[in-house]
Amino acid sequence: MVVAALGYFVDIYDLILFGMVRTPSLKAIGISGDALTTEGVYLLNMQMGGMLLGGILWGVIGDKRGRLSVLFGSIAMYSVANLVNGTVDTLQGYAWCRLIAGIGLAGELGAGITLVSELMGKHNRGVGTTLVAALGVSGGVVAGLIGGAFPGIGVDWRTAYYIGGGMGLALLALRIGVVESGMFHATLAKKTVSRGNFFRLFTNKARLKRYLAIIGVGVPVWYVIGIMFLFSRELGGAMGLDPAPNPATSLFFCYAGCAVGGLACGMLSQYLKSRKKALAIFLGATALAMLLYFTIGGTSRTVFYVLCCFGGAASGYWAVFVATAAELFGTNLRATVTTTVPNFVRGSAVLVTTGFKELTPGLGLLGAAIAVGVATLAIAVVGLISLRETFGVDLDFHEGDDEEDPPPPAKLPRATLEA
Repeated sequence: MVVAALGYFVDIYDLILFGMVRTPSLKAIGISGDALTTEGVYLLNMQMGGMLLGGILWGVIGDKRGRLSVLFGSIAMYSVANLVNGTVDTLQGYAWCRLIAGIGLAGELGAGITLVSELMGKHNRGVGTTLVAALGVSGGVVAGLIGGAFPGIGVDWRTAYYIGGGMGLALLALRIGVVESGMFHATLAKKTVSRGNFFRLFTNKARLKRYLAIIGVGVPVWYVIGIMFLFSRELGGAMGLDPAPNPATSLFFCYAGCAVGGLACGMLSQYLKSRKKALAIFLGATALAMLLYFTIGGTSRTVFYVLCCFGGAASGYWAVFVATAAELFGTNLRATVTTTVPNFVRGSAVLVTTGFKELTPGLGLLGAAIAVGVATLAIAVVGLISLRETFGVDLDFHEGDDEEDPPPPAKLPRATLEA
């Protein structure tokens, strides 16, 4: 659990660092004016597109070769990519580094959550995955401090990338003593069970429905991060804030809120003994955060940053969301699902930012952001309604080879859960 949590810490640091250093790094390589926004979207899409590709790649490897191979292989890839990123002087070089880093960043979370879910007891795996995600999300806070969230604090953007790459390579030393999932070993011994077949997710209607539904639930998280706060300079300026908010500061407060929200959502899920109820409550809080952002966010920079923190906490249901993805599918497809789902959600930032960009000429910056936000919430609500409850289910089951969806895994008796 500690290795997975630290891996996710470095993962989030590297993932969000671009948002922190976007403006100074682009200026350093000769980008200025409106191109800071357009080229920033381009680089973000390259990173998120890499995560889409990497999600499939690492997910299949995780079910075919094991969770540990993904956990450490992905860390090695994004660490090297970020070290190289600190040396770039051209936009295309920057873009290639973000693409490769995105592919690497795609693997760590899914492998870590899958491993922790399968190694911990059924009654406390929710606590384990919550701690992994909550500690990991705090990597965004560190990225904010290093990336220049506050005047006089932080380092040069190149050094910030070097620090991220160095932390990842140092983390690889912790692989000593980490064990593979026993459920994976048991599945590996069953030669007739097909593992890591990504396309099987699309050959069964009920299975595909589960897959698309859980992806939909997570989309608002990356709307909050990728639109509301990553582009806080542009949106805050459109609200009338002068000077406009600093995106690095906005993301710092957002991830501080995410760390608190992640713990709160996970503990709430344990208390309610329900994943769906906890997700529903936090989706409601996310809707409230969006409403407040666009109604009173332009009051002052102080109010804006308070809303950044609240928005981060409200959208901090990431841990419960990923744990639910792991619990919805059998052992032979679990790593594939748990790795691809969060990365497809992250990759949805490409669609979200593209929609935002295309709607802006007609609706304006604020109108486009509101329209896209409402759409992401609607998708999440529909997805959540269609999901079954997964709290306390037995994870030792397989997705069958036939076209029939397997029956839901057995749910443990309440007395067992409370023991």
